[in-house]
Amino acid sequence: MTAADLTAARQESPNAPRRHVATDLALIATFAALIAVCSIIPGISLGPASITLQTLAVMLAGAVLGANRGLLAVLLFMAVGAAGLPVFSGGSAGLAPFAGPTVGYLVSFPLAAWLIGFIVERLPRRKVATSIPLIFVAGLIANLVFVHTLGPLGLAWRAEMGIGAAFVFDLAFWPGDLVKTLIVAIVATAVHRAFPALLPRR
Repeated sequence: MTAADLTAARQESPNAPRRHVATDLALIATFAALIAVCSIIPGISLGPASITLQTLAVMLAGAVLGANRGLLAVLLFMAVGAAGLPVFSGGSAGLAPFAGPTVGYLVSFPLAAWLIGFIVERLPRRKVATSIPLIFVAGLIANLVFVHTLGPLGLAWRAEMGIGAAFVFDLAFWPGDLVKTLIVAIVATAVHRAFPALLPRR
């Protein structure tokens, strides 16, 4: 490396963190917007809760961005909705959804995005044949640990259901979530093959 190269590196290095921060902020905002769009698309009403594309976007944020940025994307989406923009399911907004029967699902979303991102960051992603099933399993774990645990507990609390009845009600969401998790695995694998440096190095 010549003296000119060293000088150029010194001049560029202070700007590198700024570029990374700007990129991270743009990705977080983009996925927060994606979650909002998937939330307001009309779903299938099942009474106290609805089947929507919301969980697909939440899981995709974690699987594509990684744990921390995926978590922040979901938190940004929730903050925008709490501030009054109609980005929650059915076009609702404000703090009311956090006191309704779907509160457990809302609380589970940032945690699920973080968990799937945490797992995906540590998975080998060199081959599509292994990456897709591994990310699919990561999504199932995140769904099982948070979405399909906190969600029914929220229903039991706010919808005046028994805990057993709430978990039985939640079974209606599993077929759709299996399909959405497979889509997340396929899309995330394609994104990481196209942009291998997108996730933090471990």
